[in-house]
Amino acid sequence: MELERIFPGKTIVFGVAGCIAAYKAADLVSRLKKLGADIHVIMTQSAGELVRPMTFQTLSQNPVHTDMWAEPKKWNVEHIGLADSADLFMIVPATANIIGKIANGIADDMLSTTVMAVKAPIVIAPAMNAKMYDNPIVQTNIEKLKDLGYHIVEPDYGYLACGYEGKGRLPDNEVILKAACKALSSEKDLAGKRVLVTAGPTREALDPIRHLTNPSTGKMGYAVAEEARNRGAEVILISGPTMLPPPKGMKVINIKSAVEMHKAVLDHYDETDIVIKSAAVSDYRPADIADKKIKKDDVTEEQLVINLERNPDILLELGQRKGNKILVGFAAETDDLLTNAKAKIEKKNLDLVVANDVTQEGAGFASDTNIAKIIYRDGSIEEVPKMTKKELAELVIDKVKKLVP
Repeated sequence: MELERIFPGKTIVFGVAGCIAAYKAADLVSRLKKLGADIHVIMTQSAGELVRPMTFQTLSQNPVHTDMWAEPKKWNVEHIGLADSADLFMIVPATANIIGKIANGIADDMLSTTVMAVKAPIVIAPAMNAKMYDNPIVQTNIEKLKDLGYHIVEPDYGYLACGYEGKGRLPDNEVILKAACKALSSEKDLAGKRVLVTAGPTREALDPIRHLTNPSTGKMGYAVAEEARNRGAEVILISGPTMLPPPKGMKVINIKSAVEMHKAVLDHYDETDIVIKSAAVSDYRPADIADKKIKKDDVTEEQLVINLERNPDILLELGQRKGNKILVGFAAETDDLLTNAKAKIEKKNLDLVVANDVTQEGAGFASDTNIAKIIYRDGSIEEVPKMTKKELAELVIDKVKKLVP
């Protein structure tokens, strides 16, 4: 198994913050120990009120660290010694408090001080009340950590200890183990590659205040761009209008219309190795754009007729000049999913298509999850179960990496 290959001999510094889900961390420490890892636990004072340090000391077979000012177990500055020893740093569960401290550089206890000195990968599994998790301050702090390269394990939706139901529940330990495994084994396997990603909708103006568009939020494309960046690629993100903050560590080009996206893509196409077209681009635009707001009184007929003209087919054009580049398309369909996706590969000369039926619950626009099929040039199909868009982005980049010569 992958877990049995990755963890033996690894030193993991394991932070436990003050959340009732701390009891689940005990089982996780036990499993990591059985997999051959050397575990050193740091607990916050509030965590120690919920689960006694002796529990973690017994399971890890190492002293548990709780106090910055306790006599060191070894002759060194203890928090620096722990940070230097880590192959992986984990915080499970991570409260809003510890997330806020790390995101804002506050180091006032053993756990927050140690994490500041860590150079190893850091996995953080938030767990808290759903309203706390949705708080924009908490979300801003989480996004900040993501941008800094922290590995964030998304919480589950479910019944919470506080009596609420919502997103904030610590996920199963299998999910956290998988994230830890990925963090330990992750490589900058796209270093030196230039990746162009398109995301979001386009808007086709009808008059100065109205436009034709679609429900795309850009979540899928942004997740793909961030994963490519995390894997070491130089990324250009060409984005239609979204409410998402621009990702850090990449060039972001904002456009509105399909014509603007067409120009931006072609301007940068020659300098890229991989193109992933996840944007929902309008096929048509109004043939005539009014220079002022169209008033009801200006329309004499009962019906307003809008003449449309075809937008450029960006992906088709890229396929015609493909060369040795890798081209990936997305296909959002409502019927005949496989037939339409296979036709798209053939017609547009793609390496693979990520296709989804947007009528399925959990697979449509604006959702945090997706359900997809990955279709390859040879006709083979890989079924992808319901997963977060971040997880699907990781999978798509894994598939793209295998195509890189």
